[in-house]
Amino acid sequence: MPRKEGQKLKLLTLLEILARETDENHPLSVPRMVELLGERGIVAERKSVYDDIQTLNNMPGSPFEIVQQRGRGGGYYMTDAPFELAELKLLVDAVYASKFITARKSKILIDKLGQFTSRYRQEELDRKVLVSGRVKSQDEKILYSVDTLHRAITVGVQVQFRYCDWDLQKRMVPRHDGQLYCVSPWVLVWENGNYYLIAYTEGRLKHYRVDKMARVEALPDRKREGAEEYANFDVNAYMQQMFGMFNGPLKKVTLRCENRFAGAMIDRFGTGPSLIPCPDGDHFNLMVEIQVSPQFFGWVAGFGAGVEIIDPPSVRAEMKRTLDTLENLYR
Repeated sequence: MPRKEGQKLKLLTLLEILARETDENHPLSVPRMVELLGERGIVAERKSVYDDIQTLNNMPGSPFEIVQQRGRGGGYYMTDAPFELAELKLLVDAVYASKFITARKSKILIDKLGQFTSRYRQEELDRKVLVSGRVKSQDEKILYSVDTLHRAITVGVQVQFRYCDWDLQKRMVPRHDGQLYCVSPWVLVWENGNYYLIAYTEGRLKHYRVDKMARVEALPDRKREGAEEYANFDVNAYMQQMFGMFNGPLKKVTLRCENRFAGAMIDRFGTGPSLIPCPDGDHFNLMVEIQVSPQFFGWVAGFGAGVEIIDPPSVRAEMKRTLDTLENLYR
């Protein structure tokens, strides 16, 4: 092997050893690094390893740093790079909170994320896997659906798919006898642990739950439509208007809330809408645009007497009809 090529291989191998075998609690001495290089079929001298460490630290734009820890039991270790352990834990939580990622695929992704830290710290990520008991998808095809949709959005073409619902046998059954949906995809959004595609079709923007989309295919010969509508579309406002991602007529609704629910309203609608104090000092009014649906009424009912719809009268009357129906059901 030419000397230059062998030196590159040694540097890469040393970098892998430092990344996987060291952290601030597990430094490696240079003699031990020489041994580990030897186990990987690379002969090295102590002096050359010191030079290699200096070379790695002097790399322009390097995201890592190799630190020397002096004293008894000291040596060299690599700082967290490219991820800190806390960042990796956040990514692990995100993977396991994702209902659409199967348990098997989640474990594979966590193992891959573990390669970005030392093997000692990877054990902490593995322990987090053991405490996860969240409901997970059984179908890995959604990962490929998401990838297809991303690529279609990037190149600006339409997609087709079959849209499905669960039946009593826990099977996904296509709607409308397997009718093909053809839409212009614009953006993927994340809500309540699910992916949703917002797409232009039938003259307006609509959303579809990605895990209910089967046989997603890009249509390279069909250019995406709806650019003007999407340019005037506020994704965040759209998501705030809906409850449980259920559509309904868009209306301006005024809620009268007890002061203790200020945080709940800000969590749901953000800091944009004004919280207007009421004269009694115990309540505030909040005006927001809502897509009125049964899920919205259920959300309001969850606050008991603490939140009241006061305007418009039509929405207030619809809330009363909903409550009357429930009262009759539970008599």
